[in-house]
Amino acid sequence: MSRRRTDRGPGGRASGRPGGPQLTGPQRFLLGGSFLITLGSFAVLPYMSVLLHQRLGLGLGTVGIVLAVASLIQFAGGVVAGPVTGRIGLRRAMLLALGLRTAGFAAFVPGLTSPVLAVGALLLVSAGAALYLPANKAYLVEGAPEERRPRLLSASGSAFNAGMALGPPAAAPLVMGSPGVLFSCVTVLFALVGAGHALLPAGTADRSCDRSSDGASAAPAAGRTPELGAPRPGPSPFVVTVLSVYAFMFFQHYLALYAVPRTSAAFYGAVLTGYAALLVVAQPLLAERVAALSYPAALRWGFGAMAAGMAAIGAGGHAGIAVGGTLLCLGEIVLFLKNDLEALARSSATPASVFGRQRLAAGIGAFASGVVGGQLYGAAESAGSARGFWAAVCLQCLLLPVFLLRRRRTARDPEGSRAGAD
Repeated sequence: MSRRRTDRGPGGRASGRPGGPQLTGPQRFLLGGSFLITLGSFAVLPYMSVLLHQRLGLGLGTVGIVLAVASLIQFAGGVVAGPVTGRIGLRRAMLLALGLRTAGFAAFVPGLTSPVLAVGALLLVSAGAALYLPANKAYLVEGAPEERRPRLLSASGSAFNAGMALGPPAAAPLVMGSPGVLFSCVTVLFALVGAGHALLPAGTADRSCDRSSDGASAAPAAGRTPELGAPRPGPSPFVVTVLSVYAFMFFQHYLALYAVPRTSAAFYGAVLTGYAALLVVAQPLLAERVAALSYPAALRWGFGAMAAGMAAIGAGGHAGIAVGGTLLCLGEIVLFLKNDLEALARSSATPASVFGRQRLAAGIGAFASGVVGGQLYGAAESAGSARGFWAAVCLQCLLLPVFLLRRRRTARDPEGSRAGAD
């Protein structure tokens, strides 16, 4: 049976056509803004350790603590997005977040001669990031039917990843020679993007948040609690997100340490560029296929691709590292997108709250990976075989879906099902 439907996104404009819904004006603006925001952020943040250490003279131990605190704020701070957006609305929450980030980047200009100002500026930027991303994603999907969410979230991910890929090379000519000019340009960019957000319609997104605050639109259906959606197969999306990011960050943190001495810095840079390009292109193309997978199947495919990628990297050489990066990219696409979709589908909380919890899960996974990975890589090098590190990570990626799905099978009684839905 074929259906013709027209969906309405934020602002109430028609956003559908037979066979392929079109983006609304606000959605297009958010996707473009996501690219510009990430472009500006990653023109600065990847170089932060160099600026704090070489320009401001902070010791490496102090730099590590500052960056760890900033990362913790950026990830764990996402849990405040739900309460904040519930009180002030999604558009105002995005404006507040962009105001914090604009002020932070502006404070870096005088902060280039003051470690205290520089650290304070970095924490402001991190706080703004913690609030912005959940509110951004929530505004993007608010009012959209479930079948449209995979394309919207995958397009959002592509926009963010494109900015992440282009930011560092765009800033390279200025970051050490003229950092004041760089921070001034980023400040102006964020101010302009913030001004554009002020023109977004309050529309469905903010009205739905207002209704949620007085319980009108958050009333659960029969048999549902405010935090639980209809029963669905598979383990908790929060737990899976923790473990997905935990496994993935081994690749993110330690590929440079492994690849550069065995190939070259230029080849490592090419791998990262190719990875980002593949992510930008492939994620929207695979979005509907990923959405159609059952959650257990997505875990098997996603962790399986990561395991194969880790094994290929461990084989070494240019081809092994390139193939490994490609497989890790596919694993990231499947797991990260499916986790967000599953978390949305299972919860009757506001989307901003759901995405905030997902950010917290990612932060926990990244933190655990950093703690375990350093010890594991050090032990592998002490044993004279860094390849053993990738073999150990590959084994973990193979065992994680077995553990998650076995845990689900042992919890299929009614009480276990409620605990597993999380």
